[in-house]
Amino acid sequence: MLRIINMRVLLENDTPMNKLAAKRLKIPPQAVLEVVIVRRALDARRKSNISFVYTLDVKVAIPEGQVLSRLKGDKDVSIAKESIAEAIIPGQVKLEQRPVVVGLGPAGMLAALTLARHGYKPIILERGRNVEQRTKDVSRFWQTGQFDAISNVQFGEGGAGTFSDGKLTTRVNDPLMSQVLDIFVKAGAPEEITYLHKPHIGTDKLREVVKNIRQEILALGGQVEFEAKVTDMDIKDGQLKGLVVNETKYIPCSIALFGIGHSARDTYEMLYQRGVAMEAKAFSIGVRIEHPQEVIDASQYGVAAGHPQLKAADYSLVYHAKDTGRTAYSFCMCPGGLVVAAASEAGGVVTNGMSMYDRASGMANSALVVNVTPEDFGGQILGGIHFQRKYEQLAFQCGGSNYHAPFQTVGDFLAGKTGSTLFNIKPSYKPGVIAADLRQCLPEFVTDTLAQALPEFERKIKGFANPEAIMIGVETRTSAPVRIMRDNDYQSLNSKGLYPIGEGAGYAGGIMSAALDGLNSAIAIIRKYKI
Repeated sequence: MLRIINMRVLLENDTPMNKLAAKRLKIPPQAVLEVVIVRRALDARRKSNISFVYTLDVKVAIPEGQVLSRLKGDKDVSIAKESIAEAIIPGQVKLEQRPVVVGLGPAGMLAALTLARHGYKPIILERGRNVEQRTKDVSRFWQTGQFDAISNVQFGEGGAGTFSDGKLTTRVNDPLMSQVLDIFVKAGAPEEITYLHKPHIGTDKLREVVKNIRQEILALGGQVEFEAKVTDMDIKDGQLKGLVVNETKYIPCSIALFGIGHSARDTYEMLYQRGVAMEAKAFSIGVRIEHPQEVIDASQYGVAAGHPQLKAADYSLVYHAKDTGRTAYSFCMCPGGLVVAAASEAGGVVTNGMSMYDRASGMANSALVVNVTPEDFGGQILGGIHFQRKYEQLAFQCGGSNYHAPFQTVGDFLAGKTGSTLFNIKPSYKPGVIAADLRQCLPEFVTDTLAQALPEFERKIKGFANPEAIMIGVETRTSAPVRIMRDNDYQSLNSKGLYPIGEGAGYAGGIMSAALDGLNSAIAIIRKYKI
C-alpha cells in the first residue's frame, strides 16, 4: 500500500475519501481499491481555514512504483511500512502457581488479558464490584449522597477511568499502542479510536468494553473475584509467597501484579508496613471549573463553531508563576461533560470530570490544579495521602458534610468574597453544591496561584474567567501520591515477585499509559516464566 501523510482536507470539503486519495496520487478514482485512515487530526489554528489533516494508506490497482515515479520528489507519499508484532516466547522458569493480578483497572485488565491469552489463567482480585453493579452504586451516590466505600468512582471493575471522559491520548510512545487500541475496538469501542489524534471512548461505551474484556478473560480460563481486597502480603527473604484477601483468605503465589489505582490508600499503607520500597511523589490539587460548551467552541473554532463536522472543543492551559515557581494548569478536560462526585473515603469530597461518547451535555469542565511537591507535606512517603485527605475533609465540611461540594463563582473567588447568585451555567455536580469560600478548603499557595492564572487564561480563551463561571472543589486525585519503586523488569526493588503497575504504582497517567504498562509487565512475565 501507499502511505500519504499531511493530506489537508478543508472543513467544508465533503468529497469521498477515495476520490481525494486518487487526486493526491494523480490516478483515476477507479484505480483506488481501498483507503485506510491511519490518523486524523484537526487543525484549527486558523479559524477561517479549519481543516482535517490525514495520514492514509491506499491500495491501488496499478503498480506502486509507477505511481511513485510520477510523484518523484514528493516526500509525503511513500510505500507503507508493514508493522509486524514481535513474537512473545515464554521463558524457562517454571511458574508453580497461577499469577495473581490485583486490581481490574486499565493496567490490571490488560495484564490479565495478556496472561490469559497466553494460557497463564490469572486470578484477578478486584476490591470493588463488577461494572454493572458499580454503575448502579455510583448512580445512587450521585442521586442521594449515599456513599459506598466498596463500590464508587475510584474502586471497582474498570478503575477510575470507567467514570471519566475515557480519553485515550498519551505522551507514551510505545509500539504496542496499536495493539491496545485494537483490543478496545474488539471489545466494543468505536473503530475511530485507532486513527483519531485525540481519541476518546466515553464512560457509556467504556463500561461495555470493560465487561467484554472481563468475559474474554473468563473464557480463556482466568478467574475474577470481586469484593476481594488484598489486606496483607506474605513476603519471606525478599520473595513474595502469598496474599491475604479480606483478612482471612490466603492465596499462595510467587507472582502478583499490583494495579491498585491512585486511590488505594489502605493498600499503600499495607505495602509500607511490609517494607516494600516506595517513595513520595509529586501530584497536583485544585478545583473543577465549568463553562457552557459554546464558550469553548467559540474560542477554539471561531465562526465555524457549531459546524456539524466539529465535535465539542477542548483546551489545554498552563501558567507558570515566576515569583513562586508554581504551575497552574488544566487537567483532564472534559468537553460536553459533567463534574462528578468521586470520593473513595467517607467524610471527604472529591471532584472529577466525566463525559459520554457523544459529549453532548452542553457543558465543558476541566480541573484547574497547582503542583504539589513532597516538600509541601514534609517529604514522608505517605505524607501525600494525608495532605490530600486533609483538603478533601475540609471540602466535605465546607459543602455541608453531606457530600455536596463547595463552589464559588470566578468573580467572587478573585474578589475574595462569596454570595453571588448569577451563574452562566447550572453546576452539574451531584448530589449538589453549596456556595462557599474555596480558600477555606485548599492550601493558600494553590488558591493564590489559581488567582494569578485565571486572568492569564482569560487572555487565551475569551470567557474563561467570566465572573459568572463556576469553580467546584476539590480536585485532589490527579495522580498517585507515591511511587512503588521497581526495576527495569517491572519487579519491586526489594520484594521479588511483586510487580507494581499502572497509575497507582506511579508509572502511568491515564487509561492508555496504564494499559500499556500492564501489557508490557505481562509480556515481561511471560518471557521469564513458563506454565
